[in-house]
Amino acid sequence: MLHALVVSNGIVGLNESYVSNELVDYRIEVITADFDPDLSGLDLLIVPNGSDHVAMLKIKDQVAAFLDQGNTVCCFCGWFTNWVPGNQWIHDNRKATKDVFLSVRTDRYGLFDGLDLDKFNYNNGITGWWACGYIKASPGADVVLEDTWHRPIMVLDEMTTNGLMILTASGPVGDYRRRPGNDDGIAGLNQHILQLAAQRKETHETNRIGV
Repeated sequence: MLHALVVSNGIVGLNESYVSNELVDYRIEVITADFDPDLSGLDLLIVPNGSDHVAMLKIKDQVAAFLDQGNTVCCFCGWFTNWVPGNQWIHDNRKATKDVFLSVRTDRYGLFDGLDLDKFNYNNGITGWWACGYIKASPGADVVLEDTWHRPIMVLDEMTTNGLMILTASGPVGDYRRRPGNDDGIAGLNQHILQLAAQRKETHETNRIGV
């Protein structure tokens, strides 16, 4: 089982989107003035949409150490402070949202296998909703999703640290399986990400004990 910490700004619906199940045990950590979460014993750190990146900058070193231990960090929110190792979100609203369409570029781990990409391109008929700007990806990182202009929208980075980073340009991802119609969209992507994190944990533990 994965042990995950979800950073919370108290956004409505977040607790309902991260409910512990057979694959992952979620712990919700609410940001306070003295925010300093204990990352020991965790496999996965999730920074969801609407997070406080000033608070994340304060624990930048802890996040880097967490990754260097081989763990996984998911940031599903455009970040404006440089707490994410090696990658940077660029806010850019010069492109009309009606012209923004996502496509898969590199998906070595099959994160979008069996998923309907239209669920990410359209929300109630609106395009451009899943990204705000783009990501300046670290050298060697995989660009999983790109936009109309081939700018990185979802990045998978195993090169910058010993761990895994999965980053979106503000695209929300959560465990939305309880919401009707999400099985082949965001909920499916979330499930694939959790499975990848679990596989990495198992491989890391096997290598550590030399089995």
